[in-house]
Amino acid sequence: MPQFPEPLQISPRISVIPIIHGSGDFSWEVRRRMLEHEFDCVAIPLPHSFQQRVEEGVLQLPKPSIVIQPTSPRFTESEWSESQSADDDEDDFDDESPTSYVPIDPCQPVIMAIRIAMGEHLPRHFIDLETDPFEPMSATMPDPFALKRVPLERFAAAMLPGVPHPPDRQIQQRILHMALRLRELEQRYEKILFVCSVLQWPWVRQAYRESDAELPEHDLVEPPEIYDVNPRSLNFMFGELPYITGLYERARAELEDDRFMSIDGVKQLLLAARDAYRADLGVRARKVTPLLLSQCLKYIRNLSLIGRRMTPDLYTIVVAAKQILGPQFALHVVETARSYPYLNSDSNNDRNQVTLGIDQARLPDGQIVPLVNRLPGPEVSWQTLQLNRRPTQEESKRWQYRWNPYGQCSYPPEDQQIENFRTRVVERAQAILGTDLARTEKFTTSVKDGIDIRDTLRHWYEKQIYVKVLPPDRGKLDCCVMLFDSPSDPRDYPWRTTWFAEHEEESTLAFYATDFSKEMVGPGIGMSVYGGAMFLFPPVVIPDIWNDPRLDFVDSLEERLIAAACTYSRSRQIAIMSSLPPGAGWRRLAKRFHKHLVHVPIGSFSDSHIQQLRMVHVLNGQHIRSYAADFIRKA
Repeated sequence: MPQFPEPLQISPRISVIPIIHGSGDFSWEVRRRMLEHEFDCVAIPLPHSFQQRVEEGVLQLPKPSIVIQPTSPRFTESEWSESQSADDDEDDFDDESPTSYVPIDPCQPVIMAIRIAMGEHLPRHFIDLETDPFEPMSATMPDPFALKRVPLERFAAAMLPGVPHPPDRQIQQRILHMALRLRELEQRYEKILFVCSVLQWPWVRQAYRESDAELPEHDLVEPPEIYDVNPRSLNFMFGELPYITGLYERARAELEDDRFMSIDGVKQLLLAARDAYRADLGVRARKVTPLLLSQCLKYIRNLSLIGRRMTPDLYTIVVAAKQILGPQFALHVVETARSYPYLNSDSNNDRNQVTLGIDQARLPDGQIVPLVNRLPGPEVSWQTLQLNRRPTQEESKRWQYRWNPYGQCSYPPEDQQIENFRTRVVERAQAILGTDLARTEKFTTSVKDGIDIRDTLRHWYEKQIYVKVLPPDRGKLDCCVMLFDSPSDPRDYPWRTTWFAEHEEESTLAFYATDFSKEMVGPGIGMSVYGGAMFLFPPVVIPDIWNDPRLDFVDSLEERLIAAACTYSRSRQIAIMSSLPPGAGWRRLAKRFHKHLVHVPIGSFSDSHIQQLRMVHVLNGQHIRSYAADFIRKA
């Protein structure tokens, strides 16, 4: 069996593992060291009053929980006055001492030490001082991922010059108490393991070797209580992301290698978010290719290095996902990151559930108390990132109920985008039409429309120059048909209508799309997806093509759009954008109206841009336009 490193020994009988709280890498290191070496007992840097509840929570793992110790009530003698009572009620929360808690987190190294000790049937001794209120000690610390390349003893030794001196008397008394308790345990056990913060390790060692003082007195404290944690607030308690914590637990249960899970978990997080993104948006989702994921990971790496970190935090991951793959994908990354698979079926029961926030919690009785962690990790900075959340099911039902079917309009920014795209399609069709009708001839007296290099080289043996002759402009195309999904299933696109232009810069639009009432994204805002559309520009007034009996001879949605385009277009050519060229049936349909279809491949445009254009938002009145941007989310 390997020898425990000498720098991590307080005495021949006491070995110490200095840790950074809330780190999955240090939890892995604690588990490895405890399984590689034999110990007679484990010393835990928590007060004895927490032992019963903490071990009760450890037995419930991988289900998370939290052990909270309320502060003892304090009474001061003062004269009451009615004028001060209102101000006192407002300041109660500010003057209240923070309540201390212990997170039962699977990636917490101290919890891992307790878990392994209980599994190996080793005695556990909670040796910290009982304090009320509790004052934590935290500082900026290096990235724990360095443990993958640097031994623990070298990592701890490198931190020694930067470890601050205990800032106040309570922390000094706690360190002294833990050192003296280690001396007592030394009289009973041969091999003792002490797991403590890397900020406490050198001072406990110094107090053990230098101090001969008596044990400090304990404060009178309230008995701790154990609570469940609201699944939506686990990210405020876990040291690692809830999803990555779940990966650690799965690897532990299935005996998989989880040494590099803090980095590999980020890749699995993006893949799981991609699956959720595709399942949620379906055809509206962008294509998340391996190339885009690779670019996203590089961006995450660069942002982490700029922040002087080796592993990314959630903010870094979401910023990179938003910039590379869009805000909708970033939203799914956030939702996936905070998901934790190991929750019981009654985890949503609020009777014994605590909802956590930033340094505060709402208890089951509704009381909001300030919180302080007894196992504090590195200092955390909270940053704001704008993402439009998806509405809840109750909100969607309420918005559907309030919808006025007699007031509908479009969203102007989307109108402008689709009109600009229509212009591009028409210009592309005109270029294709000109190329198809172009011819070449031998150079005589004029280069005409330019030298045709291809034909000149092809007839090089003739020693002749060939020039291009383009046909005269026959006017502009006034009709464009876009088939985004062909062949289209009529059951997928029940909403079929014709919209008229609000001003001269818009087209007359006829389209079929999904039912916008099934997906409400805001109050008075529904979202639909185009299946196909027909544009007439300049705009003209036409009957609703979906109720026009003259077009009932066609069989499919696409043919009805083409027939309507052939009926109302003034130009002989009609631009049609689709994934495949028009078949013989569509060409016969156009020939019936003496029209010619000019095919523009949909693959010649950006796939992500096409997916954005297919999303159309329907507003329940023009007044909705004033706040629609606050609810509309793009893929």
